Amino acid sequence: MNWHHEVRRISERSATAGRLAKWLTPGMNVKRYFALLIISLSILMVGFLHFVWTGPYRFIATKWILFLNSFTNPELMPLWAVGLIVTLLALSGAIWSVFKLNRTFLKATGLEPSQAADHMYSRNALARGPKIVALGGGTGLSNLLSGLKEYTSNITAVVAVTDDGGSSGKLRRDLQMIAPGDMTDCYAALSDSPVLARLLLHRFSRGEGIQGHTFGNLMLATLSEEKGHFEGAAHDLNDILKVRGRVFPATHDPAVLVSELQTGELIFGESHLAEQRQGRKIERIRLDPPEVRAPQEVIDALLDAEMIVIGPGSLFTSLIPTVLVPEVRKAIQHSKARLIYVTNIMSEPGETDDLSLEAHIDMLIRHMGREPDVILVNDSPLQKDVLERYQKEGARELSKDPLPEKWLGRVERAPLVAMGRGQHDPYLVSRAITELLYTPRRKTHH
Repeated sequence: MNWHHEVRRISERSATAGRLAKWLTPGMNVKRYFALLIISLSILMVGFLHFVWTGPYRFIATKWILFLNSFTNPELMPLWAVGLIVTLLALSGAIWSVFKLNRTFLKATGLEPSQAADHMYSRNALARGPKIVALGGGTGLSNLLSGLKEYTSNITAVVAVTDDGGSSGKLRRDLQMIAPGDMTDCYAALSDSPVLARLLLHRFSRGEGIQGHTFGNLMLATLSEEKGHFEGAAHDLNDILKVRGRVFPATHDPAVLVSELQTGELIFGESHLAEQRQGRKIERIRLDPPEVRAPQEVIDALLDAEMIVIGPGSLFTSLIPTVLVPEVRKAIQHSKARLIYVTNIMSEPGETDDLSLEAHIDMLIRHMGREPDVILVNDSPLQKDVLERYQKEGARELSKDPLPEKWLGRVERAPLVAMGRGQHDPYLVSRAITELLYTPRRKTHH
């Protein structure tokens, strides 16, 4: 896993060096076949020499040797050196011809030779990576996925689909479908093509009926309409886009997020939660209807995972909604995978400004029914101006909150932000997560 981090670091310095590093990555099935080519050509030369020298064409070999010897002076350069030079030139020509032939075949299949290393690196090396399931929604999940895809392509994203605002909310109301917005962001994050990612996230600024919608949302809506259900649309899009990993909704069934306040009042929907809460505490979150179905692929992925990651993201509107699906919650509870909770850097004004880091953990456990094995907390200092800006918005830094002794044995602190910014750096978070695969599990009590 450290090699994948090194590959990314080399690629940032030089694209050419990065491609070479990818070709040399274990599991690419390149080095072994290149070595086999060299060995085979060497044996071919020796075998051909034996055939010529011991067979009826020995006189031709003699003439060839005398011809080559005429180009050198034995006093200046040994005669055998001429043969070595010719051999190396012939070997180089053979390798060069194989290389050019390979480029021709690649272009014929529509793949640019410069992209071959990336393509094979994704399909071969990263396909051997750990099986990771990431749950959540919003920018938190998509940012995490953009980092994880550099370490493994065995990623299953389980996305919250209860958003009822903006483009997603309008499509939900008009087409009676689940919210597609966060899924579009995840597809873009896992895409190997910057062009495709940009197209998926393109938001129309004009046009009656499509203004305000993203291209990716409309594509999901179109596939859903054509299939008659969102389940088929998700399968088709995973096949069409050829992203590193898979993206599935937490449920295919439309559901409304319901927030129960300590006063007994209810808030329906998530888009106006912060506005309608007005400082009152949230007792718990539920779905309406509560018994929604989870895709079978999500259940299988959770049970087969080596690691389950939840967070970062909005506690009440991104993280908890994914575990409210009964089958998802049950699969998490029965999975043997290590469960990682990536805590937020800052609290969210209007939603979690009254919750400490401990309260975040307790609220998540209450709805998930399982304690995290690792609580990943940022330990990078934030810039003063960044903190002041967040404080003006009513947010505060969660990572500085003290935790009770019962959690200290599970806390892993690592640099999760770059340049002192207030948001998670996807590559730093992914590196911290994947390094946990190589640390022994601590004994925990569920």
